[in-house]
Amino acid sequence: MKRAAFIAGAGAWTLVPSAVSAASLHAKVHAIARAMPGTLGVYARSLASGPPLVAYHATERFPTASIIKVLIMTTAYAMAEIKRHVLSAKITYDSSQLIGGSDFLSGARDGERFTVKQLIVPMIQVSDNTAANLLIGHFGVSTINAVGARAGMSRTRLARKFMDYAAIEHHNENVSTPADMAHLLYLIERGAREDVHTIVSPSHCRTMIEIMLGQTDRDGIPAGLPPRVSVANKTGELDGTRNDIAIVEPFGDSPFVLAIMTKDAYDYAASYDAIHAVTRATYSAAAKTFA
Repeated sequence: MKRAAFIAGAGAWTLVPSAVSAASLHAKVHAIARAMPGTLGVYARSLASGPPLVAYHATERFPTASIIKVLIMTTAYAMAEIKRHVLSAKITYDSSQLIGGSDFLSGARDGERFTVKQLIVPMIQVSDNTAANLLIGHFGVSTINAVGARAGMSRTRLARKFMDYAAIEHHNENVSTPADMAHLLYLIERGAREDVHTIVSPSHCRTMIEIMLGQTDRDGIPAGLPPRVSVANKTGELDGTRNDIAIVEPFGDSPFVLAIMTKDAYDYAASYDAIHAVTRATYSAAAKTFA
């Protein structure tokens, strides 16, 4: 869909999910959750006003793993609207900062400098942990949490850098809820679609969606969608946790946001089966609602 038509279509969102379809979807998600070892949390909504498509354990806190990187990215763009040259500011890399899960920076040289913008893309698209830690160090935990609070993410907390084992031993975990993460995606999609300032400007909302469209991990929500359905997502993995959050068809006629989080779930095949089943059920319900 062309970008101009995408923006022009913003006013078309007047429908809300019917009580019958919402109840049916909730029942399906409840059944999926019962069958999955561990705890499942889900929140999905369209851009329409009214109740969500589904909310299940939606305000319960879960470990975020890497999905909180979307908040770090949002912070960078929010700060860029307050102070000039934020995205072009350079951060110096030192090999002592390299941690696992850093495909982009694994080949970087000591003293090499990267702009904030250069680090955002691999942090999201290949989930580079060292890039994320450099950005956390650059902006500060308190600033990132302040942006989350401004976005209405009242049960979200960035407490540590990635793979900070000392912090982990002291139970300083990065946590959020399906409702909080879905709300952040809703603000990004609404800003882009309706051409209004939400948590950041419309142009920055569109930029973040474009970055997320380049996500390389498609084993979660995207794998539960029909072929060729556009999805801007961010995954997260820890021991016992498989998360995925997504804007489905962000530039289409009927986008919706979906956040799926798990904890105490060590059967990863079962976790992915649950993510795929929830995705299929939500996509089907959304299609019927807005047909």
